[in-house]
Amino acid sequence: MLQQFCLWEWLAVGIVIATVFTDCLAQNDDDCKLARAGPPATIVPIDEESRNGTILVDSMLIKGTAGGTDPTIELSLKDNIDYWVILDPISQRLYLNSTGRLLDRDPPMSIQSIVVQVQCINKKVGTVIYHEVRIVVRDRNDNSPRFQKQRYYVAVNELTPVGTTIFTGFSGNNGAMDIDDGPNGQIEYVIQYNPNDPTSNRTFDIPLTLSGAVVLRERLNYEEKTRYFVIVQANDRAQNLNERRTSTTTLTVDVLDGDDLGPMFLPCVLVNNTRDCRPLTYQASLPEFTDPTRVNPINITPPIEAIDQDKNIQPPSDRPRILYSILLGTPEDYPQYFCMNLTTAVLSLLKPINRDLHQKFDLVIKAEQDNGHPLPAFANLHIEVLDENNQKPYFTESLYEGFILESSPVGTTISDNQNLTSPLQIIALDNDVEETKDPQLHLFLNDYNTFFTVTQTGITRYLTLLQPVDRELQQLYTFSMTASDGVQESMAVMVKILVIDANDNSPTFSNISYNVKIYTDMRPGESVIKISAIDADQGPNGQIIYEILAGDQGDFIINEQTGLITITPGAVLSVGKSYALTVKASDNAPPAQRRSSVTTVYTEVLPPNNQSPPRFPQLMYSLEISEAMRIGAVLLNLQATDREGDLIRYLIQNGDPQHVFNLSETSGLLALGKPLDRESTDRYILIVTASDGRPDGTSTATVNVVVTDVNDNGPVFDPFLPKNLSVQEEEVNAFVGQVRATDPDAAVNGQVHYSLVNFNNIFRITSNGSIYTAVKLNRETRDYYELTVKATDGAVDPRHSALTLAIKVLDIDDNSPMFTNASYTVCVPENLPPGTVFLRIEAKDIDLGSNVTYRIRTQEALPFFSLNKFTGELSLLKSLDYESFSGTEATFTFLVEAFDRGGTMPPGLATVTVRVKDMNDYSPVFSNALYRGMVAPDAIKGTVITTVSAEDQDPPGTPASRVRYKVDVIQFPYSASIFDVEENSGRVVTRVNLNEEPSTIFKLVVIAYDDGDPVKFNTTTVEIAVLQPSVIPRFTQDEYRPPPVSEGAPKGTLIAAVTAAALNQTIVYSIVSGNEDDVFAINNRTGVIFIKKPLDYESVKSYELRVQADSLQVVQSNLRVPSKSNTAKVFIEVQDENDHAPVFTKKLYIGGVSEDAKMFSSVMKVKADDRDTGNYSAMQYRLIIPPIKDGKEGFVIEPYEGLIKTAMLFKNMRRSYFKFQVIATDNYGKGLSSKSEVLVSVVNQLDMQVIVSNVPPTLVEQNKDQLIGILERYVQDQIPGATVVVESIGARRFGDGFSEEDYSKSDLMVYAIDPQTNRAIMRNELFKFLDGKLLDINKEFQPYLGQGGRILEIRTPDVVANVKKQAQAVGYTEGALLALAVIIILCCMPAILIVMVSYRQRQAECAKTARIQMALPAGKPSSSTANNLYEELGDSTMRGYAQQEELSMESGIDPGQEYYGQDYYSYEHGYELPQYGSRRRLLSPTGMYDEYGEVVVENDGSYYYSPHGSTTEGEWARKKRIKLVVDPEYETSSTGEDSAPECQRNRLNNPNIQNNVNGNIYIAQNGSVVRTRRICLSNNLKVTSSVRLGKHVKKLDKLAVTHEENVPLNTLSKGPSSSDKLNTRPSSVSFASTARGADNIATKSGGNKMKSTEEQESVVDNEDVGEPLQPHSDLTHSDEEELWMGPWNNLHIPMTKL
Repeated sequence: MLQQFCLWEWLAVGIVIATVFTDCLAQNDDDCKLARAGPPATIVPIDEESRNGTILVDSMLIKGTAGGTDPTIELSLKDNIDYWVILDPISQRLYLNSTGRLLDRDPPMSIQSIVVQVQCINKKVGTVIYHEVRIVVRDRNDNSPRFQKQRYYVAVNELTPVGTTIFTGFSGNNGAMDIDDGPNGQIEYVIQYNPNDPTSNRTFDIPLTLSGAVVLRERLNYEEKTRYFVIVQANDRAQNLNERRTSTTTLTVDVLDGDDLGPMFLPCVLVNNTRDCRPLTYQASLPEFTDPTRVNPINITPPIEAIDQDKNIQPPSDRPRILYSILLGTPEDYPQYFCMNLTTAVLSLLKPINRDLHQKFDLVIKAEQDNGHPLPAFANLHIEVLDENNQKPYFTESLYEGFILESSPVGTTISDNQNLTSPLQIIALDNDVEETKDPQLHLFLNDYNTFFTVTQTGITRYLTLLQPVDRELQQLYTFSMTASDGVQESMAVMVKILVIDANDNSPTFSNISYNVKIYTDMRPGESVIKISAIDADQGPNGQIIYEILAGDQGDFIINEQTGLITITPGAVLSVGKSYALTVKASDNAPPAQRRSSVTTVYTEVLPPNNQSPPRFPQLMYSLEISEAMRIGAVLLNLQATDREGDLIRYLIQNGDPQHVFNLSETSGLLALGKPLDRESTDRYILIVTASDGRPDGTSTATVNVVVTDVNDNGPVFDPFLPKNLSVQEEEVNAFVGQVRATDPDAAVNGQVHYSLVNFNNIFRITSNGSIYTAVKLNRETRDYYELTVKATDGAVDPRHSALTLAIKVLDIDDNSPMFTNASYTVCVPENLPPGTVFLRIEAKDIDLGSNVTYRIRTQEALPFFSLNKFTGELSLLKSLDYESFSGTEATFTFLVEAFDRGGTMPPGLATVTVRVKDMNDYSPVFSNALYRGMVAPDAIKGTVITTVSAEDQDPPGTPASRVRYKVDVIQFPYSASIFDVEENSGRVVTRVNLNEEPSTIFKLVVIAYDDGDPVKFNTTTVEIAVLQPSVIPRFTQDEYRPPPVSEGAPKGTLIAAVTAAALNQTIVYSIVSGNEDDVFAINNRTGVIFIKKPLDYESVKSYELRVQADSLQVVQSNLRVPSKSNTAKVFIEVQDENDHAPVFTKKLYIGGVSEDAKMFSSVMKVKADDRDTGNYSAMQYRLIIPPIKDGKEGFVIEPYEGLIKTAMLFKNMRRSYFKFQVIATDNYGKGLSSKSEVLVSVVNQLDMQVIVSNVPPTLVEQNKDQLIGILERYVQDQIPGATVVVESIGARRFGDGFSEEDYSKSDLMVYAIDPQTNRAIMRNELFKFLDGKLLDINKEFQPYLGQGGRILEIRTPDVVANVKKQAQAVGYTEGALLALAVIIILCCMPAILIVMVSYRQRQAECAKTARIQMALPAGKPSSSTANNLYEELGDSTMRGYAQQEELSMESGIDPGQEYYGQDYYSYEHGYELPQYGSRRRLLSPTGMYDEYGEVVVENDGSYYYSPHGSTTEGEWARKKRIKLVVDPEYETSSTGEDSAPECQRNRLNNPNIQNNVNGNIYIAQNGSVVRTRRICLSNNLKVTSSVRLGKHVKKLDKLAVTHEENVPLNTLSKGPSSSDKLNTRPSSVSFASTARGADNIATKSGGNKMKSTEEQESVVDNEDVGEPLQPHSDLTHSDEEELWMGPWNNLHIPMTKL
């Protein structure tokens, strides 16, 4: 047993040992393996730039033990490149090893990951396992974006449209780079605010931030700003916004000048605070009868010159040239006297001027660009015609003294006395001009022309202030003044202007506070301290009064004049007591202008001191002395007082090392010992002592001595600056050089001002001495200038010095070669041989170094001519043949050009005209060999005797074919002396007044010659017989003046009878002149003159006829013999008649009147013209306008002026309009008449826009008609015929509540009237019409607003803007109001339920009524349409409205407008008119209308609504009936179709509907029930057609438009509720169209509900309709009332027939 037990025991032990051993072997096999699941590799992240020793892996989780006494594994690192990882084998941790370095993921290191192998060796079994560790380096946002360039640049033209991308330079690799990864390296761009350029971030934008493209957001203006500095920020897109990094760069945007401005005349004087030039008038004068060759070109002051305001357009070749012209002028015949060069503006005189005809010319000069730019510039040119100007202008005084207050505003007129009661009058006269006439002199101020100006017109001139003056800086202005008449200049006169002091300075104490000690034993009246204040003002304004305000406790008093503080009698001074005296110093100005300042005197009381030192009255003395003070002058008394009466000795202890001052040792008088020089020492601070000889008996005082300046030094130019300068031609504002002068004097004496002594119209100099060109220089005109610069100090008697600069003008290639002639004309005989040189042309280029060559530009001329390119000789290539030309002239015209071979300018051009000369082949041939004529013995000079004629067979139009005539003076010399022949006409005339013997016969030889080469001629003879006087008739009068003849005289009216007689001769009369229009005729036998054609006074007011009497014998010989006796003049005056009616300037006048217009406010002015004269053209106006209310008229007109004014108030009548007629009758209302229409619309500021411009209101007022015409044209582009009306013109209003005004700008308030609607155009629409064309409008406004004048903005009127602001303010309480509304709704729910119950009961009643009607006999259905009706109320209080409606004088409200709940009717209606959109019941004045009534058809065909049954119920009910009138808006079209909406034309034809033969019952959606009936008609009177009847009935629905309760008939209608249709035009009107019967809408079998009124309407049949009724009369019956619904005529409540 024991053995068995031991055996089992050992067996158990063996099993345990085996198990343990097995476990150990298994454990050794798992060593070096990972104790985790998942991928074998270990991946860990780490941020870059992590600190050294950062744990990468907390534990590798490798099985086994690497440390201790019995390690099972051994761990080490492999592939550890650069040893970035450290392994702790015991803890199996991995650490970052970055000692002395930085783990950087970004370049240049670019360490993005680290991979190492952890080697594990199993020490038990010897196996090796590698574990990969991958360390991912995560990016940190540690790098900021970097721009690749320091600065970026772009140039943009100012005309670039808004929205254009102007810069893409940040794209690609040109922008910013960020070496970070991911979002940290992505770049986006934004524009930051630049405090040095505040507008840059508003002008430009980067909408696409990632691309960085810069876009233009606001218009550029080169004239306002030429460069922008845009700060562009680049930031990365790190996810944490706080970690994002940024960098910035500057984008420089240069604005290039574009052609957006027109020319500008020089010189330009800018209006204050603007870039606009003041209106410019050039002056010139010409002596009368002056030959043009003596004065051309005319000297104009200043010379006319205009430059393009766009001065820097690049390239320069794109810059336009300026073209000049005379636009218009007075008197109108100015073109006969003047012409202007198109490119140089040189004005030339064409012929002498007679001053008796023209004393002056006022011309408007226009300057425009040659590229068609639409903004020209205008200037005035005044030309005075002088009466042989040989006298100089002169002033009536040699010295003018003026006065002005230093606080005067700009524009103040200088006065002639210190009281400023009357202006200083400057009278300049010219003995060449009458004393009573304005001599038109130009006055020049030779200095201070920036401070003062003189008026430019009138005999008496006035000086006005240009900028404020300050007396403390300069009290006296002295300058000279001259007057010029354009030719001669007056002697200079002196002008002295004294600046009168204004109280603009306060008294000033030397110290803020003072400290003083006093003793208890001081006696009353003893001095404590003397304080003083200084006031820079003059007179009473500078007189100082002192007073103690507080702190004296009754112990001290101050002398109000000297400032000396003393002890008062009875003062009790206690030791240790202290005082703080508040002392006030105020000037002696008037109380309202008085100024003051205060100081504090701290006083301490000490015990008695029997040995006190001397005391100065003041601790501080201030003294100003001139550096010109004489030596020895006493400056100050520094006497001190000693209480013990000891002898005091004075000494300058410090502050005077040069011993400039002497101080009397005993008296304390301070005197000047040496000359002063402010430029070396301008201030002395003297420490002065007063001693009584005791050791502690010394006191001190300080004397501040300020040395004031005298003007003892002149400006001195810097000798080191260059004096030889150069500048390139053709550049305006080009920098030439700079001078610098200094003046050691102080204040204004040392202020240096520069001016140019000469060439100040060519150069200009700035305040810092910089010299620029004022105009473009032309080297070819002048290449060298000696410019004298004067430097002047600012003293009253200034000193000055001068410096001469040598300026050389540098040449550029800016001139094309110019031919000596613009055109060459040469005559070349035909058949010349080839090679013949017939012309030499020449061109010159005035630029330096030019080389001119020539060539023929016209290709057609090359076969015929040759041009030597070096000499300019033109020669023939072939012979020319005159007969080969088919035209009237045998000419060649071609262009030649000259160009500079080394230049860049275009070639110069000239025209060459070669006339081929025809050789003369034929002589002239007379038509007769002998000519005869007769003449009176006393014929006057110029009497025509006969006419000779010759022809030439040479080709017509050639010189050889032109025939001219002359007298041969050799054959018959005496005849040639008394007779002559006209060169061109061949008429033989008397050369002198004849006095020959009768019956004498003269012979005259006439030569006819041509202009050919050679000249050929022929001759003929003329025999002239002198008649006997007895055969020449003689008039009884030399002149006849019959009575005036009326222009309405008929044809044949006798005017006058002339009579002539001759011995034994029959007289024949004729009209020889003055009857060119054949208006009169004369009986050739009786001499009676009569009217042949109608007269017209307006065309010709008088005639001068010349009649001639000849004997019949002479007439039969086909000759006339004029003489002194056989001609007479007849003067006929035409008398005006009233034969023309007036003609209005417009067929329709459109205007407006404001709601708040006062009584008799002006509305518009009408005008009619009449071609008649005198009283026949004098108008009387009257209005044809019906009374508006109580017989009153709405408007009146001034009968002789045509000014229409208001005669009523228009409050709350906006959107109303009035149409009426205006009649114009001539002859003061007794003659002919014509009429025109007038439309006046009522407006308020809701209809208006304010146009804000940068010019004063006066300028807008002057050009109002032109500006409104421009605006009207742009509005009419959108609305034809619209009229723009001016409401007001005033100063620009701005600021909070528009309470501030700026008179340099203006507000133009306008509105526009639409003639189609007769109402004002919506304000927003008007804004769109104008704002969208603002640039074009500004261009057209330019000529009227002046240079730079433009519209700044178009804004809402002040009242509307303030209302909007108040409405926005209400928004702060919206939340509270919303909460209140919710509470109210919850409270109203019970009431709503009650209304619904009541409504259901009402529906039941309607259904019952419908069932009653269904039982009535059936009628025949009809398919006619139904139309709407107007309701009119016939109460006497409303009849004015009815008439008003018929005359289109509406007073209604436009349904499309918002009215803010206002009542737009201010009349007493007798009842309350509901507001627009109201749902209240419309009640009669007596409140007797109810909801039930009938529609009645009267015998006249009119329809009425009776509230109490038929008309048989009494006269009262008849008067209260409502007349139904057709709405013309819903009349059918010409095709017979209804013009209502489509849904309204739907019809339902139900044959089962029962008809009511006696009438119809209608129910409206608001529950109103209306019953219609008709009166029985006579047998011969039949009902009208259904279509016509439908038009009469359709608008009955509006009877219930204003009921208070409007509950939808849910049980009767499926249509929308009336609340949904309240503001819309409904399409569900359902009325019967005939009085005979109408279909009732039956209920469907499925229920008791009726169909929607949108789905069905009543239908009637018109087949059996007989004769139509009488047509509806528009006249209102006297015994019926009409309901006029006015503003509700477009609001319809649908009604359903029962």
